[in-house]
Amino acid sequence: MTSRQPNRLVHESSLYLRQHAYNPVDWYPWGPEALAKAKQLNRPIFLSIGYSACHWCHVMEHESFEDPATAELLNAHFVCIKVDREERPDLDTIYMNALQLMTREGGGWPLSVFLTPDLTPFYAGTYYPPDDRYAPHRPSFRTLLTAIREAWTNQRDRIEEVGRNVAQYLQQMGHLSASDAVLTPELLRGALKALQGSYDPRFGGFGTAPKFPHALELRLLLRLHARFHDPVALDMVQHTLTMMARGGIYDQIGGGFARYSTDERWLVPHFEKMLYDNALLTTAYLEAWQVTHDPFLATIVRETLDYVLREMTAPNGAFYSTQDADSAGEEGRFYIWSQQELDDILGPDDAKFACQVWRVTAAGNFEGHNILYRPLSDADEARAQGMTLSDFQNRLQRVKQKLYAARSQRIWPGRDEKILTAWNALMIAAMAQAGAVFREARYQQAATTAAQFVLETMRTPEGRLYRTAGVNQPPKLNGYLEDYAYLADALVTLYEATFDTRWLAAAIDVAESLLQHFTDPHGPGFFFTADDHEPLIARTKDLHDGSTPSGNAMAVMALLRLAALTGRRDLAEPAERTLRAYRDTMAEHPAASGQMLIALDFFLGPIQQVAIVGTRHEEATERIVAFLQQRFHPHRVLAFHDPASGPLPKELAQLFEGKTMANNACTVYLCENFKCQAPLVGAEAVETHFRK
Repeated sequence: MTSRQPNRLVHESSLYLRQHAYNPVDWYPWGPEALAKAKQLNRPIFLSIGYSACHWCHVMEHESFEDPATAELLNAHFVCIKVDREERPDLDTIYMNALQLMTREGGGWPLSVFLTPDLTPFYAGTYYPPDDRYAPHRPSFRTLLTAIREAWTNQRDRIEEVGRNVAQYLQQMGHLSASDAVLTPELLRGALKALQGSYDPRFGGFGTAPKFPHALELRLLLRLHARFHDPVALDMVQHTLTMMARGGIYDQIGGGFARYSTDERWLVPHFEKMLYDNALLTTAYLEAWQVTHDPFLATIVRETLDYVLREMTAPNGAFYSTQDADSAGEEGRFYIWSQQELDDILGPDDAKFACQVWRVTAAGNFEGHNILYRPLSDADEARAQGMTLSDFQNRLQRVKQKLYAARSQRIWPGRDEKILTAWNALMIAAMAQAGAVFREARYQQAATTAAQFVLETMRTPEGRLYRTAGVNQPPKLNGYLEDYAYLADALVTLYEATFDTRWLAAAIDVAESLLQHFTDPHGPGFFFTADDHEPLIARTKDLHDGSTPSGNAMAVMALLRLAALTGRRDLAEPAERTLRAYRDTMAEHPAASGQMLIALDFFLGPIQQVAIVGTRHEEATERIVAFLQQRFHPHRVLAFHDPASGPLPKELAQLFEGKTMANNACTVYLCENFKCQAPLVGAEAVETHFRK
């Protein structure tokens, strides 16, 4: 490969683009040069969108983009543009929507789209094989290219008509109607009924294979359990989280979750690991622990965060994006085991123990090897092996350490080391919340360091956010709605975990920038791109969650939390308008509206402001803070002020107005809509009240 001359992608910061730098295809990155070339030559654009951890993206590269004959066809008749969807979610969103409009299918990656020189899509698909093995429904890539070339030459009017129609639909997706609809808990009851209808009572989760974790829906169910006192909702969450953590989708040796399971049992994952999945799932497991105090859930939180700190954290403290499914040219090879390997590494006694725990056999359960999974709980496995629970868990930990050390000698999966603002924000929130709940300073420190990096490196002097940065490369690309919304929300979480008001001030700055540049001046909601973004064929609003939360939904959540802390109606009002505009979407598509429904649940509250006044690091104060942070209370914001630290910060002046320590003891004020109950003085009073 490297004996070839590189194409333009060799200079890009994206790992995914650089992976294609020695293809014989004359690739361009998205930008003025490529778009001008298409107009100059009057050629269609072949737009290929993927990401570095995408298995089928690499398959299509090896089969087609490395093939000289296919490259010759592409270079002669098309302008070829390669895009990293993680760097450019705006383009991915627009053209994935176009695919779904044209094919009525769910889509996926690699995304293969053909555009006119004015960027209107007229044909779209995903993976295409190198031959006609799946014809007629999925022709070979070269057959498709030939057909597109002939249509471009002989049926241009038809192509342009299709493009105009698709563009019109895409532009309409940016419209949300203002609504004065009353928001009630019935929307949440409808969501509970819908989730119960798609729930898998045997293996947990929702729907059938392939099965995705649905962290947002699980967090929503915890809130529905709290609101409606429905034990079934909690059972659904706990069973799903337990089954996933015992399955192959969870890395039993190193911690962390793969992107999804190819089967309904959570056994065979698509082995890539994404930062956002591990952030969202960590939060789901953590909140479930707050409700149940199941120690197994706490173990999964710690193992997942430890995996991120060990394998996905840059020297500067920011978090990397993904780990590949493939290593040594095989999908999943890094994570699977033979029985003989366990014998060789562990010796006969520990190997027998490990084979029992993870059901390892000579025949294997995946292409002659074994994906490790846990059919039994720690307690049940200990009984089955005639051990005490403590002895079992200690031995299990020793065996894991030996297997991890041995696995580390294998060829590692590729790692995409780009730093994305939005995904870092999700992990900052997870680390901060876990640090507060478990009183783990290393998690809080990780959140603090990453937040400092994002605010200092991924932000312009004017306060605008960048989307991405590479290893030893400067940040670039304008931030999108999700970058601002996720970061604002994460900074609120970091404030509630540390009570360092610099994070609250930064959250307000980010939120104000979001409102200035992403608000629709003619209707409710927020656009995906800023008002000064490069011109595209459509400026859209996300209607649903995807693999990550809806930017609109997270913006609503961040703004409502900030409004509850500060009393600022200018933050609350655009959030409330957006919630009302999404009412029908939440009612009709609850399974795709998890984050917006979480925001609705917070809005319906009643929202409680908990203001703590005390001497920091005093034993009684620390006891109260720990007690409040460890409880699951989804309709609460938490603030702290130590009178000895100086004057109140302006952001919290309204919340703490008139609130002092009573009897020189830590005092807690419980307020709703900034109207407070009688103060709770001392740890016992606080604990007694909140345990009611």
